[in-house]
Amino acid sequence: QVQLVESGGGSVQTGGSLRLSCETSGSISEINTMEWYRQAPGRQRELVARITGAGSTNYGDSAKGRFTISRDSAKNSVYLQMNALVPEDSGVYYCRANVRSVVTSWGVYWGQGTQVTVSS
Repeated sequence: QVQLVESGGGSVQTGGSLRLSCETSGSISEINTMEWYRQAPGRQRELVARITGAGSTNYGDSAKGRFTISRDSAKNSVYLQMNALVPEDSGVYYCRANVRSVVTSWGVYWGQGTQVTVSS
């Protein structure tokens, strides 16, 4: 089976930084697009950042200029560097990946999330 595990969340003050990591495991043949989403209480889950297998990136409006997504293809991992954090960035951050496994071919997988709390 394929698993995604996020780490790096925590509590910081406004203006601080965090670096989130998403590590994959299992019988993985290939990973294409990898993404970070976040969800705050009472709000819809929203796309924060996306990186394709070719390295192209896209960001949600609130993340542009402050967040950077990157990946390590050799490790099948994706990262999110978050700078100049504000309270509105608080929420559970989820890793999502389009994965080809030996058993099931292509499919979408989610991690269980990591909490980010930004206080003023």
